[in-house]
Amino acid sequence: MSKSFRYAVVSAVLLTMVLASAAPALAHEERTVGKYKFTVGWGNEPTYAGVENSVQLILADAKGKPVTDLGDSLKVTVVNGTDTVTYSLETTFDPDSGEGTPGDYRAFFIPTRPGNYTFHFAGSINGQKVDQSFTSSPTTFDPVKDPSEVMFPAKDPSAGDLSNRIQAVDTRTGLARTAADKGKSTANTALILAIVGLVLGAGGLVTSLVSRRKRPA
Repeated sequence: MSKSFRYAVVSAVLLTMVLASAAPALAHEERTVGKYKFTVGWGNEPTYAGVENSVQLILADAKGKPVTDLGDSLKVTVVNGTDTVTYSLETTFDPDSGEGTPGDYRAFFIPTRPGNYTFHFAGSINGQKVDQSFTSSPTTFDPVKDPSEVMFPAKDPSAGDLSNRIQAVDTRTGLARTAADKGKSTANTALILAIVGLVLGAGGLVTSLVSRRKRPA
């Protein structure tokens, strides 16, 4: 083996290692669904709460050929805890200009809470029914992270934190109003009882005076 050939091989290996380390690795889950191959994950990673992102579906047939004619027959429902929302999938590929990636479909939204998310695909692909769920985990794709982890120099509260604080203030305000209403009701009741007492007392006094006037001398 010539020195020039060995040099070329070593250079190629080093270049591959550099490119691999420089390119961000997107965590996705691959799964065969009938006649198709699903590759599912976030459109951008790492994923932070409050930052626009997308469900990404890279769709190919059994031979690895991108599927570009999905249409609107397949929907994705995003699940976080007990909250759900359903989106249509839109292609990033423009067949007229050739821009974008064939078989790359997205559902754009802003995840507002950190934690694990599930992407549930339901519908059909060219007549084949689909009912598949993909959930973030250490072996699939990343959960949504708290943006304070990467904030600098100040760690501002997230939209979720502000919402929780506002709800807490509203709750305390409601309790204070209820207590005030109860106090007002108690005061009104006491006033009514006092008035009734005065009326009864006055009635008794009048009755006594009338009785005295009618008493024979």
